[in-house]
Amino acid sequence: MSERTSNRIFDIVNITFVALFVLFCLAPFLHTIAISFSSNRAITSGEVRLLPREFNWDAYVKVFSDQSMIYSLGYTVVLTIVTTVLCMVFTIAAGYPLTKKKLKGRKLFMYVIIITMFFSGGIIPEYLLIRDLHMLNTVWSLILPGLVSPFNLIILISFFNSIPESLEESAEIDGSSHFYTLLKIILPLSMPVMATLALFYAVGRWNGFQDSLMYINEPQLYPLQLKLFQMVQNNMVSELTQMEGANRTRLPAESLKAATVVFATVPILLVYPWLQRYFVSGAMLGAVKG
Repeated sequence: MSERTSNRIFDIVNITFVALFVLFCLAPFLHTIAISFSSNRAITSGEVRLLPREFNWDAYVKVFSDQSMIYSLGYTVVLTIVTTVLCMVFTIAAGYPLTKKKLKGRKLFMYVIIITMFFSGGIIPEYLLIRDLHMLNTVWSLILPGLVSPFNLIILISFFNSIPESLEESAEIDGSSHFYTLLKIILPLSMPVMATLALFYAVGRWNGFQDSLMYINEPQLYPLQLKLFQMVQNNMVSELTQMEGANRTRLPAESLKAATVVFATVPILLVYPWLQRYFVSGAMLGAVKG
């Protein structure tokens, strides 16, 4: 067998494997979308697979007519943006100084950061801390505890270390301060890893609900994922399925749950195409020390 034929067979096997893997990953989401657009009869009879059966959008009409869901969506968008910006600011502020070999205690700081990746105080001590800081039922309980991710910080430090020191030395010779060097030289060169880490922080905040489940009791502070969690776990569909008149047909809970899942997932998916060109290079470059 020639090398060309061998390479072609290898490519075909790889493409087939990747295609099947992508299909397996997409199948649950496609099934959820199909349920959200299917009729009551098709859902209850189990006919829905990857494509909608007896197409209708009654579930989405009910979801979008619920004002609390729309408010929660807007609130979660603002919360995600604010959290991402603050996380990036503090991660950069912590990461850049730790790349300086002249920083006293630099290794100790790195050891402390790495330890937090493997050990934590636990859920109960964290709750007691948030309570004693009077942050229960406040938006700060959803932002401050996860302000800096040790994993993301190490990726950023590794990327900063891969930037040639000669660039900073040239800037210092020209009289540039550390802050100006960071702002005008380091950060523009770090856009791939910056976009990648921002995406990590944004997705983590958008999908997070455990912290809000523990710290938030006020309905106006519920993130979208917490409302979805309550709907799935507690079957909270009475608000969305309330109809006028006794002869109206109620929508099945599965249809409303599926529509709400799609409603909560699509906004964050729309962010990926804008950051796709940075994502792979940022993750790979940040993982390699120069």
